[in-house]
Amino acid sequence: MPALDLTADDVLTTTRAVRRRLDLDRPVERALIEECLRLATQAPTGRNRQRWDFVLVTDPAKRAALADLYRLGLTRPRQQVVRDGVDRGDPGRGRRIAQSAQYLFDHLHEVPVLLVPCIRVQGRHENASHVGQANTWGSVLPAVWQFMLAARSRGLGTAWTTPHLHYEREAAELLSIPYETVLQAALIPVAHTIGTDFRPGPRTDVGEIAHWDGW
Repeated sequence: MPALDLTADDVLTTTRAVRRRLDLDRPVERALIEECLRLATQAPTGRNRQRWDFVLVTDPAKRAALADLYRLGLTRPRQQVVRDGVDRGDPGRGRRIAQSAQYLFDHLHEVPVLLVPCIRVQGRHENASHVGQANTWGSVLPAVWQFMLAARSRGLGTAWTTPHLHYEREAAELLSIPYETVLQAALIPVAHTIGTDFRPGPRTDVGEIAHWDGW
């Protein structure tokens, strides 16, 4: 599939979290996913170690089981997610976002490809400190975002989700991921989009968030 006629700025400003506009009936070609992965692996990574791995789940039974873990993470979370109180979003969009999230909750198992990006570690103790976490996640998240940008440019939709991580060990068992030495970063649905006309989202003015030479 040829890339969409989008500028770099178009891709950067219209790569949205896609849920309700994922095409659940159209298969995603393996070659298309591999194109996106090749671009993803051009992302920067700490000391060029390239510790990332990408688990692509297409088997219907495994997709269903992984979707169930995602739902458990939302309905029966194992860890408390701390709310820091910062929310610059538009309150008027809350209901729409909730409806979109509910749609994904109901249909995640039908999405053609579920991507679980991972990073290799010597042991889970590496993430015990803030510095360790920054080093670890900073070496995989740019590649994941680059995958999502590449997907957008090819008519694919994605969304970053993390609820299944409440049941990461069970997901590791399901997908034969070595739990002690491989961390899962997210669960990302991947599908062709219904239409390609995505627009930039509302964001806080740069003047409110930029701090020059100090806070």
